[in-house]
Order: sequence, then structure tokens, then C-alpha cells
Amino acid sequence: MFWTKKMIAALVVVLVGVAGCAGERRGKEERAVGRVEEVIPPHELAERLAAVQPEWPAAFGAFRPRALDCAALKCVALTFDDGPYRYTARLLDLLAEHQAKATFFVVGRMVAAGGAAGLRRMVAEGHEVGNHTWDHAMLTDLRRPGIEAELRRTQQIVRSATGTRMRIMRPPYGATNHLVARVARGHGLAQILWDVDTVDWRDRRPGLIARRAVAAPPGTIVLLHDIHRTTVEAAPRILTDLARAGYTFVTVSELLGDRLPGAGRLYPDRSERELRNAADRSATGRS
Repeated sequence: MFWTKKMIAALVVVLVGVAGCAGERRGKEERAVGRVEEVIPPHELAERLAAVQPEWPAAFGAFRPRALDCAALKCVALTFDDGPYRYTARLLDLLAEHQAKATFFVVGRMVAAGGAAGLRRMVAEGHEVGNHTWDHAMLTDLRRPGIEAELRRTQQIVRSATGTRMRIMRPPYGATNHLVARVARGHGLAQILWDVDTVDWRDRRPGLIARRAVAAPPGTIVLLHDIHRTTVEAAPRILTDLARAGYTFVTVSELLGDRLPGAGRLYPDRSERELRNAADRSATGRS
């Protein structure tokens, strides 16, 4: 077969178009998670983060849930997403005052941007840390390499900073699917959503946020965000009122105990339609 100049030109146009589409797709993923090649080697990352608080040990070990019977106790799991941030230290002070444990679903980029000290304090004070992706990407919009990078990079920076290997994650916006589940399973991460949404990202009123959190039934997971000043302002009332009502503040792993889902599995278990609807409702905010 002989190739004419017109045929060759047409073939070049097709190939350029295909490459352009692939490049645009890769570019979207790289903008969401950063280039994988930019990941700092673990030993170098550990040295940088250790410099933030050199008096703290390099590793605290894995999170160990307390032996609590939440079937007999009035347990509630307060969870805080999207940090560490400038308000996290004040929140940790409040939790310490009330001898309350919580779960923080952290964003890797926030740790890299100066949140290592807050992260180490969380672990040192017995709070649970979960993976909330590298930069709060909508995982269901990504292909497998993008999802992999979002989770892996956050696992790496938390492990390098604290020695802790996270075993739970929360998909941003609650958006997940079978592909996200498979990648999460590969990292040994259970997917944790929530039972009570305070919608604190939308309604920046401490009193309203507190009322919604305090109304949580025993045995539930409450969604909050430590990146919002108004949420931290609501924390004293949340902690005081729930303690007065006889609640015990626990982490997610402590609350679920033997019911903690296996790697890749979801809690609470919801249908694909419910997950899509929840993700659509949350897309304008940060969950």
C-alpha cells in the first residue's frame, strides 16, 4: 500500500487529536493531585517534618483503639475533615479539656503546607487520623492513576510525619464508586461516611452547628470541619452539652469496633443512587 501526502497528513491529524485528548485527561488528573514525580522521598520528607517539632518522637506507632463497649455506652464519634488548619490547635485544646477523642480526616496537601505539627499532636493525644485524599479531589471524576495518587501520597506524608499507617479514609463529598473501593482496598483503607451532617461548611453559625451536632443519636458518626472558625467556636457547646447528656466521645474505630468495615468496604453502606445524590448536594461545599 502506498501512502500519499494527503493520507499521511490525515493520519498525523488523527494521532495529534488522540494525543491531545490523552494529554488533556492527564493534565486534569495532574492538576487535581500534582505530578506523581514531585513526591518527596520518605526519608527527606521525614527530616523536613521532624524539623517542625524536633522534641517530638519521629514515630508514635499505629493508632490503638481503647477497649470500650459502645453497645452499653452512649458513644458518639465526632469527625473533622479537611485540616489540619489554623483553627485545629484550638480544637485540640478543647478536646483535651473535655478528655474527648475524635477522628480527623486529613488532607495531604494541608499537612505539607504546614500542618505537620497539628497532625503529630493529634496522634500524640490519642485521636484517630484518616485519609481524606491529597487535595480534596472528587475521586469519581478521576481515573485509577489519579485516585491512586490521591490516596498514596496522603498515606505517605502521614506515615513519614508520625509513623502511623492510616486504615480508614473518607472520600471527599462522600463520592465513591467501585473503582474508588478497589483502590482503597489496595491501601488497606475502609471507607467511612457519616450519619449526621451538620452542614457547617454552608451554615457558618456556631449555634446552629452545635444544635445539629448535639441532636446526634447515640452510636452515630458526626461530620464537621476543622477548617472553619465557626465550627471550632461551636465545639465548646457541642462537647459540654453532649457530655452533660452522658455521651462518651470516641473515635470511628472505637465506635464501630468489630463492625469496622474491611478494606475498601463502606460505612454506612449506601446504594449507588444515594451516594450520587449526596455527592451532588455536597459538590458546592467541602465534605
